[in-house]
Amino acid sequence: MIKLLRVDHRLLHGQVAFSWTQYIGADCILIANDNVPNDELRKTTIKLAKPPAVKLVIKNIDDAIEAIKSGVTDKYKLFIVVESVADAWRLATAVPEIQSINLGGIKAKEGSRNISKAINVMPDEISLLLSLTQAGKEIEIRQVPGDRKQLFSEAL
Repeated sequence: MIKLLRVDHRLLHGQVAFSWTQYIGADCILIANDNVPNDELRKTTIKLAKPPAVKLVIKNIDDAIEAIKSGVTDKYKLFIVVESVADAWRLATAVPEIQSINLGGIKAKEGSRNISKAINVMPDEISLLLSLTQAGKEIEIRQVPGDRKQLFSEAL
């Protein structure tokens, strides 16, 4: 069962990993990213941030979609973490079970628009997020569970 899909440019890190997995009751974290599976340093860093009692799986986006669709993840309470809005869009459009997307951290880039404390989006990312909203997905902004939940549509 998919508990949450989170967009965070840092992927898995410290307190965020612990607070979100506890809050949503996740027992498995899926890092879906096209670069990390081939980057030993990033994989090692991510493994260090994993809460002890939680399974960690690192897959590229296509393999993550395939795993979810095949049913092998059904036995888990799954917390999916991606690095970008584009990756979240790929997953959420391919996997109808993803109903809630959390924007937790998107760093500023040239041409990006700041819509919240830690959320900076490019015009094409706004379009992708709006298309997900129109498809009925909830997109909310919160760094940690204790923050006030803000809908993406309200931040624009």
